[in-house]
Amino acid sequence: MRGFWARSAAKPYGVASILIVAAGLALSGCSTVDDMLFGSGDEPPPASQTAEAGTLPLTTGQPGASYATGGAYSVSVAPVTVSSGTDTGTAVNKTIQQLRGQVAGISQRISGYAQRLSDIRNANASSATAYQSAKGHILARLQMGTTRGNPELVQEWNGAQSALDQLSGNINTLNALGTDVNNDASSAHYALDQIVATFNVSGAVDEDHRQLSVLEDETNQTIIVIDRVLKDVSDDLQRQTTYVGNERANLTALANSIKNGELYSGGSAGLLTPSSYRPGARDGGVSPIATIPFSRGAADYRQSLYTTLNNTLASQPNANFRIVAVSPTRSTASGVQSAQTTAKRRAQGVLQAMTEMGVPASRLSISSATDPNLSAGEVRVFAR
Repeated sequence: MRGFWARSAAKPYGVASILIVAAGLALSGCSTVDDMLFGSGDEPPPASQTAEAGTLPLTTGQPGASYATGGAYSVSVAPVTVSSGTDTGTAVNKTIQQLRGQVAGISQRISGYAQRLSDIRNANASSATAYQSAKGHILARLQMGTTRGNPELVQEWNGAQSALDQLSGNINTLNALGTDVNNDASSAHYALDQIVATFNVSGAVDEDHRQLSVLEDETNQTIIVIDRVLKDVSDDLQRQTTYVGNERANLTALANSIKNGELYSGGSAGLLTPSSYRPGARDGGVSPIATIPFSRGAADYRQSLYTTLNNTLASQPNANFRIVAVSPTRSTASGVQSAQTTAKRRAQGVLQAMTEMGVPASRLSISSATDPNLSAGEVRVFAR
């Protein structure tokens, strides 16, 4: 639990807090197989970094990479072109120009985000391929039988550990990307609110309202594109977290098998397989452990959420958590759609916050719902 207190003073989703989490996970994989096989005087901690029941771990649940077999993992987006407009000389038009510049800047940065995600995916694919190659060679040798503590397999194990550490080294990069995308997504939604509000400002001419209508459409398109990139980053984080968590445990099992010169149980050395992620299940009348409204001026929820998670895990050590984006239905069709998009984006932020707090991704899921009784969207967290 020290990990969260060390991070809570930093800006939410900030780079500083992410680096602390990433460094913790990277260090968790730095021991060599020699220590695991022969000891270092004291019993070393397991490499799987599995959370103690009922507690939030310091570094559990950090992202690595999904299974990779090579090739390009590019992310293709089509940034929205923001149209220019003539200066009508009104005060309203000056506001329009400022808003247009904000939206254009966000649109231009989207391509950079997509390229950064492509680079991360390709780097992870390369490291995952190296890791799987080393692990596969070890398994093949152990399956046929070999000497106890074979130094050749020890060297192979250290190579696999190094490749997995490289995957862990990309954790802060992926989290930083998610932070940047999330910040611009929030800015885009705020700009859209400002555009809608500007329609009601007096002193505009017809050309001003025409430009506002065009800019509103372009901002909505920009939000769709950036929300898709944000979802891609979040999905990668979920998938890679599960992969690295499982493979840390697999390396521990392999170390024990190398020590004995054969696979345990004559099979796969107790190796773990990636757990599935199934969003969208119903929560059937169960009350949420936390409800997070996102009206303007709402206080930061992270501290209270962290306390709630700890209390829940104290009474339910094996609890899983479902994050539900809840949006209202009392609006126009476009208003309902906008509310759903905003709620989903907020839920992604809560999921990222819980991951940074140390909740393993294998114990998290996310879905969406509507509530006709709501006037503003909120995020609900359920334990099961």
